[in-house]
Amino acid sequence: MIEKVEHIGIAVKDLASACKVYEKLLNTGCYKTEHVASERVDTAFFNTGVNKIELLAGTSEDSAITKFINKKGEGIHHIAFAVDDIYAEMDRLKQEGFTLLNETPKKGADNKLICFVHPIDANGVLIELCQEID
Repeated sequence: MIEKVEHIGIAVKDLASACKVYEKLLNTGCYKTEHVASERVDTAFFNTGVNKIELLAGTSEDSAITKFINKKGEGIHHIAFAVDDIYAEMDRLKQEGFTLLNETPKKGADNKLICFVHPIDANGVLIELCQEID
């Protein structure tokens, strides 16, 4: 079951300068940075009440984030929803006809299991499902 919006992912070219902008904008510091080798991205997280903002910068030309920025420019990349059981939610969405971009959950940033739903099935929005890893 989807519990809440967990975070909004924003693709940026330069993580350090984007962090400075969001620190001023949100009036809070970045609480965590992380390199996710499997996705070829560096991330930075900001708390905004019950939700979070995740800044993502590609670390190689073949990173999905770098490709996204080259095609569309910087901006909102995805909306992530927290789920209580990612396997059950993936099964439910498949039964509803959604296209999942990975068959099994993978380890993502911020100690989460993640799976993405293709934007073609969600009115052009890339959706991420994420579940806290115990």
